[in-house]
Amino acid sequence: MDAGGMDTGELTWAITASALVLLMTPGVAFFYGGLVKAKSVVSMMMMSFGALGLISVLWILYGYNMSAVALPWDFSGNPFSDFALGNADNTTLVGALFGATFAIITVALVSGAIADRAKFGSWLVFAGLWSTLVYFPVAAWVWGGGWILNLGNALGLDYTVIDYAGGTAVHINAGAAALALAIVLGKRVGFRKGAHKPHNVPLVLLGAAILWFGWFGFNVGAEFLNGMANAGLIGINTLGATAAGIIGWLLVEKVKDGKATSVGASSGAVAGLVAITPSCANLTPGWGLLLGLLAGAVCALAVELKFKLGFDDSLDVVGIHMIGGLIGTVYLGFFATGTGLFVGGDAMQLVLQVTAALGVLVYSFVVALAIGWAINRTIGFRVRNEDELAGIDTVVHGEEGYVLETV
Repeated sequence: MDAGGMDTGELTWAITASALVLLMTPGVAFFYGGLVKAKSVVSMMMMSFGALGLISVLWILYGYNMSAVALPWDFSGNPFSDFALGNADNTTLVGALFGATFAIITVALVSGAIADRAKFGSWLVFAGLWSTLVYFPVAAWVWGGGWILNLGNALGLDYTVIDYAGGTAVHINAGAAALALAIVLGKRVGFRKGAHKPHNVPLVLLGAAILWFGWFGFNVGAEFLNGMANAGLIGINTLGATAAGIIGWLLVEKVKDGKATSVGASSGAVAGLVAITPSCANLTPGWGLLLGLLAGAVCALAVELKFKLGFDDSLDVVGIHMIGGLIGTVYLGFFATGTGLFVGGDAMQLVLQVTAALGVLVYSFVVALAIGWAINRTIGFRVRNEDELAGIDTVVHGEEGYVLETV
């Protein structure tokens, strides 16, 4: 055993899983970076790296303290209970490390909704405020002893809301905030279907591959707290649902547009990953495959909603993360092993899942809308139209993603 009470195997896996999840944020940067136009790739990737820097610092200073509560109905933990983790033991620090990586990527995911048109400084202000007011408390609600974790007990049940790795806390949370920011910043110049195409498809595929690789830490990672009892189930579901998500998305693309695209395959993989996140430890592999197939197909259709409803979610954070998170969370109400409506349970698991999902969605959307509106009305959130058309990399960062020199 190590000094903090963890054996060496648990400690090794905890650190490895944390590194895997941390790598996912650069994966998001590649995935998002390839999807934007060439003159915005630096700006897009910097939003992820900016989140990596800022949220890491805030989490260590006070975010981890806020992510656990003493009483189920507390809003959050006391941010100053162990400021900067000065008195934490080894086990606590390992848990804080793992939790930090989730906070980082959740914030980074939001940035895809405002690609090509956001100021970097304003994005960081939003990221700091939203993580403090939304992500850190919601993490406490879902995993840190809060109302979502205790909802089943409050209703007199012997089971409760299932969200193993972040369907509510990460994906619905980020997707709802993304929708709010897309509304606040408005549409890109020339927004219409087919107007904005990915500038670097191989970069998108690389990002999706890194995300899939890192997601095994995302989903299986918390098993260091559980003696690795469900590691095999979680791992096979992370593989299967993701693979099925690719198939589901490509089938819809082929039927709808006549072609199966590599960007579609990448997006389908992410949709499958998102959907299996909350349910990876509570579905048999067959139900996991069905979930991935369903998520890939539905998300492929959901990304079209922005054209019908008139909001410019640049990189489909709403269509993939919010919708995929909702599918994965609610699906447990029907198929969660032992408690789902169709596999030996009753309707109460579904009630719990829907209540948690809607609670997080509404709270995140409202607070993100308020923060985004306040930033836009004060320091401004969106670049000028002429800077957007010229490409914001040079305007905001003084750099170009691709420099071709001629002699």
